[in-house]
Amino acid sequence: MKLWDNWQLWALLSAFFAGWTAVLAKIGVTGVDSNLATAIRTTVVGVFAWLLALGLGQASNLAALSGRTWTFLTLSGLATGCSWVCYFRALQLGEASRVAPIDKLSVVFVIALSALFLGERLHFREGCGAALIVAGALLLAWK
Repeated sequence: MKLWDNWQLWALLSAFFAGWTAVLAKIGVTGVDSNLATAIRTTVVGVFAWLLALGLGQASNLAALSGRTWTFLTLSGLATGCSWVCYFRALQLGEASRVAPIDKLSVVFVIALSALFLGERLHFREGCGAALIVAGALLLAWK
C-alpha cells in the first residue's frame, strides 16, 4: 500500500488542519459578523476545491455523475454549511479550546448515524469509544 493510499494518514492530516482551522477562525471572527466570516471561508474553500479538481483533471467527470450523487452531495454541502454557520457563531461567542471539543462530538453523531443509515456496526467497542469521546468533550468544554 502506498503512503498516499492510507486512510489513517488522511484522517490524521484532516484532524491537524481542523485544529488550525479552529485557531485561525477564532482570530478571523473577531469583530466580524459570524455569517460574513462563514461566507468568506466557504468561498475560499470552494475556490480551493475547484482549483484542486481542475488541476488534477477530475472536473471532466462532472457530466457522468448520477442524480443520486448530486442529491447527496448537495445535502452534504447544506449540512456542512449549517455546521459552519453554527461553528463560527460558537467561536465568536466562546473560547476555541472549549468550542472545538463540543464540535468534535460530530464523531459520536457519525457513529450513530452510520449505524442507522449505512448499516455500519455499532458494538460494545464503538459504544465505549463514543462514550469516551463524550466524556472527553464534556471534560474539556465545561469548567
